[in-house]
Amino acid sequence: MKRSATLSLITIICAAYLADLIYPQFYDYTALFGPLVQSGEIWRLFSVALVHGGLTHLFFNMFSLLVLGNPVEAALGKARFLVIFFVSLLTGSLASVYLSSYPYVSVGASGAVFGLFGAFIAMRKMISEGVRDIYLIIGLNFVFGFILGGVDWRAHLGGLVGGYLTTTVLLRITRV
Repeated sequence: MKRSATLSLITIICAAYLADLIYPQFYDYTALFGPLVQSGEIWRLFSVALVHGGLTHLFFNMFSLLVLGNPVEAALGKARFLVIFFVSLLTGSLASVYLSSYPYVSVGASGAVFGLFGAFIAMRKMISEGVRDIYLIIGLNFVFGFILGGVDWRAHLGGLVGGYLTTTVLLRITRV
């Protein structure tokens, strides 16, 4: 049996979290920081998913990736799932860097995770299934993010839009 891309991503991200605990400088080379991206360190647009702000942050992102990733991957296949994940990660990171009025460090895979919410919306619209419940979950996530503070809502929004648009295009060109 082939390993799912979702579980592979979770394994890689959790291993990176352990690497960060052992080698704290790992964080310095992977976290998203706009001025460094703009100076040419573009890998940070993707490596941001490898570092997290603690075990709780890692747990919620990986749990969400598992819950959202498995059905998206099952419905669309491994390759399309990975395209959605990485485009969402990129659009989330770009939104974080370019929509902020001041530079700050951002970490986590939540831009990509929100992209999977966007994928769910696109898939359910395609089959004329209601999306109100997904909107509610997304709305609650944004509200909790603002209440708790320290959450990069720009990355969430960018990932959500990126995941929705990418899935919409993939569904149209591949007729899943």
